[in-house]
Amino acid sequence: MAETACDDHPLTIDELTAWFAAGAKPAADFRVGAEHEKFVFQRGSHAPVPYDGPAGIHALMRGLMRFGWEPTLEHRADGGETLIGLSRGMANVSLEPGGQFELSGAPLATMHDICEETGQHLEEVKTVAADLGLGFLGLGFTPLWRRDEVPVMPKGRYAIMRRYMPKVGGLGLDMMFRTCTVQANLDFASEADMVAKFRVSLALQPIATAIFANSPFTEGKPNGFLTARANVWTDTDRDRTGMLNFVFEDGFGYETYARYALDVPMYFVKREGLYVDVAGRSFRDFVDGRLPELPGERPTIKDWVDHTSTIFPEVRLKQYLEMRGADAGSWSRLCALPALWAGLLYDPASQAAAWDLCKHWTVEDRAGLIRDVPRQALSAVVAGRTVRDVARDMLAIAHQGLKTRNRLSGGMVDETNYLSEIEDIAETGVTAAERLLELYHGPWAGDASKAFEEFAY
Repeated sequence: MAETACDDHPLTIDELTAWFAAGAKPAADFRVGAEHEKFVFQRGSHAPVPYDGPAGIHALMRGLMRFGWEPTLEHRADGGETLIGLSRGMANVSLEPGGQFELSGAPLATMHDICEETGQHLEEVKTVAADLGLGFLGLGFTPLWRRDEVPVMPKGRYAIMRRYMPKVGGLGLDMMFRTCTVQANLDFASEADMVAKFRVSLALQPIATAIFANSPFTEGKPNGFLTARANVWTDTDRDRTGMLNFVFEDGFGYETYARYALDVPMYFVKREGLYVDVAGRSFRDFVDGRLPELPGERPTIKDWVDHTSTIFPEVRLKQYLEMRGADAGSWSRLCALPALWAGLLYDPASQAAAWDLCKHWTVEDRAGLIRDVPRQALSAVVAGRTVRDVARDMLAIAHQGLKTRNRLSGGMVDETNYLSEIEDIAETGVTAAERLLELYHGPWAGDASKAFEEFAY
């Protein structure tokens, strides 16, 4: 769709709602998308990597084009273009604000496919990075870099967000420049199926956050958190983050979410390939043609799609559901997160069992998890149970869900093996963050930079 204004009539709530509904598909067509971010660093110095230069992020992206990746270019006000990403088929490599390198994978049928795609991507980036003296690290929060040390990537929307973030929260710039996550995207069959999946995944998201906790350092020292990345989201922008309690209320559906999204302040509108800064403005006013920066103009559905991508709750609705609350980590845990959610949500019996785990939780219970999990992870308590106990039950349900799916690899192995590492975390009660702290206080002798050497991909 062309990025031009559509001023003949205001978009109706039915049209906005219909965009979400258009994502529904038969269960036989369900796919899983996996996304992960990673820090790029200079080997030897462990310093962050700027965009420009012979060994910069631009050079890294150009190097990947030898593997068939096509460039994604963004127009600049001076008439030039900036390389901001890559695409190959339905997969994309995108550039996060501080140079974090993200793979947004294609929608795929099995966890075997996802892990193969992830492995191929990591091998490709490592091949290019070896020539440039670069490495990659998967943690939820950079263990060393100060905010002012992180280079700013030349992407139009990030300049707008960078100006706006300090107005609405204390840690939004940390979210942009010093965090990395791993994400899973799942389909739904109908509005009722979306509602059921949304409720289960949103309630249990803090449990996944605890299982994947992997960010205990800030600027070289323990920060008091097991997932500092999760803590950052508690003070980023309350208008667009956190636990959406209306999802658990009677009558929730596509329209409820659309009305919520209408009231989330905007960041930008894209016109003629350029970003117009409308940060803090109302999409409702835009629908009515009352946006001061674009007087008389009304939004297109493309504007609505852009706007919904700037909302950051723990689970986000687009034309699929995005589970967004886990720290980046080891190669194997990049495959574990989509396996966890597919096991829970793509088998009806497992989805029902997962809902039984959390359906009685109150608003206060869910708020307590958001508050306590960043520091305590599996030791936090919800409704009289430890998060570790809930996690063990959750993983047992996911394991059975994957077993029932019975999606076999060429070696006739099902998908349950992708849960092994996080099953061990829940069983032992020891997160990746706690293992990092053991190393820091032991063999590393207080040197958090060792993470760049021992845990690089």
